[in-house]
Amino acid sequence: MTTPRSASPHGLAETDSPPALQDRAIDNLRFIRETMERAGTFTAVSGSGIVAAGLTGALAFALAGRDAATVRWFACWVSAAVVAAALSGGLTIRKARALGVPVTSGPGRKLLLAFAPALLAGALVTVVLIRHGLMSLVPGTWLLLYGTGVAAGGALSVPVVPVMGVSFILVGGVALLSPASWQPWLMLAGFGGLHILFGACIARRYGG
Repeated sequence: MTTPRSASPHGLAETDSPPALQDRAIDNLRFIRETMERAGTFTAVSGSGIVAAGLTGALAFALAGRDAATVRWFACWVSAAVVAAALSGGLTIRKARALGVPVTSGPGRKLLLAFAPALLAGALVTVVLIRHGLMSLVPGTWLLLYGTGVAAGGALSVPVVPVMGVSFILVGGVALLSPASWQPWLMLAGFGGLHILFGACIARRYGG
């Protein structure tokens, strides 16, 4: 005859030892923590979109010429910025929909709100620099403030995004302290090279 297992006052069999209960509790806490972290992080940033922005930057470099003080240079890079934003934003929205991640609420909305002020500041400072004939400072200002926005917004995204932002800040700092002849090449290194490098990393590690 098989002797039935005795049960505790809470209905747990004697085989449910304290270590087993502790392991289950740890697993539950880990699941809760990871769920909360995902809820506070926008994970749908498109690596492919960032790569597309980098390729757009490389094309702008090829078309704009090497003199950052010309209307042609300015027009090419502003046009490239609009195209890059559309490509990156569109691919991010597509990835977010595929993952079921909201873009205009929760972490996505917070990321946009953190990213936008630096861009608005960059636009205003650009107008002031042009009015005072300081076009040579525009490339460094763009790189610096764009990196600031990426770093701020990236704090609400996957870890590699704020690292990308800091990299842009460093390149922008170099651009502000460099001769005018370096400016186009540093724009290529930042808006072209860094976008492609980090975009490929995001696409490989986080998909899409």
